[in-house]
Amino acid sequence: MNLLAQVFAHLAPEKTVRYMLDTLRERAGLERRSITLPGGLQYVYLEGGRGEPLMLLHGFGGNKDNFNTIARHLTPHYRVIVPDHIGFGESAKPMEADYSTDAQAERLLALAQALGAPALHLGGNSMGGHIALAFAARYPQAVKSLWLLAPGGVWSAPLSELAQMVKAGGDNPLLVRSAEDFARTLAFTVAKLPEVPMPYIQVMAKERMANHALEQRVYQQIKADPVEARASTVKAPSLIVWGEEDRVLHPGAGPILQGLMPQAELIRMPGVGHLPMIERPQECAADYLRFRGRDPA
Repeated sequence: MNLLAQVFAHLAPEKTVRYMLDTLRERAGLERRSITLPGGLQYVYLEGGRGEPLMLLHGFGGNKDNFNTIARHLTPHYRVIVPDHIGFGESAKPMEADYSTDAQAERLLALAQALGAPALHLGGNSMGGHIALAFAARYPQAVKSLWLLAPGGVWSAPLSELAQMVKAGGDNPLLVRSAEDFARTLAFTVAKLPEVPMPYIQVMAKERMANHALEQRVYQQIKADPVEARASTVKAPSLIVWGEEDRVLHPGAGPILQGLMPQAELIRMPGVGHLPMIERPQECAADYLRFRGRDPA
């Protein structure tokens, strides 16, 4: 990190983080939008590009900006839609709502229909992949293809490092109570963490800290919600991607899922952790475009 960046990190961290996010969105051709569905739930989402709709779903504790870097490679080919899940980011956060994958899938179907995308390509990372699988199982007519980036819900896989820690009674590294917790979460989810100044960490941690109680509730519902029993019913063309250094969800879940979905292609990425679309955005996008028969150039 150069000297000027360090100065801005310490003098104006919130403005600098906002500027960086806005710049990434602009480069990807994404704009922030919002919509209130019948019933009153508000979704905030990013949208941009032209072509068939591709909805991308972030993981637990993430938000719509998790796909900013990879989206710049996708918007020339697709109308990309990236919502904050209900319960996360800027979308509505009702404490007593049902946060099971089926409930989230039902809401996302309503969102897709409201946005004029009754049938779409669907991708998701971690919890987002878990929800995408549930969506495809429940609404097969609405899914043209699936892109599963280290999806959750394959609980018959070997225990991941995270699962072993939680089972042993340790703290869950995905739950954030402080800036230090958030720094630990970042280090846990990627294979190689670039230098991130602590003032930036403190800014980015605020949303997670404020949402801690709700995230605890969501986590309990998600982990009790296996989806692999329904995976064999999913017939849509599917691409499964897993980082070989994933500490959150065991990479051994990939072959299990592929065994349940013989139409699926499995890509394992050496040197990558739990967030392939952030760690290797260009490679990850190129693999997807090849899978979809598009020119990644």
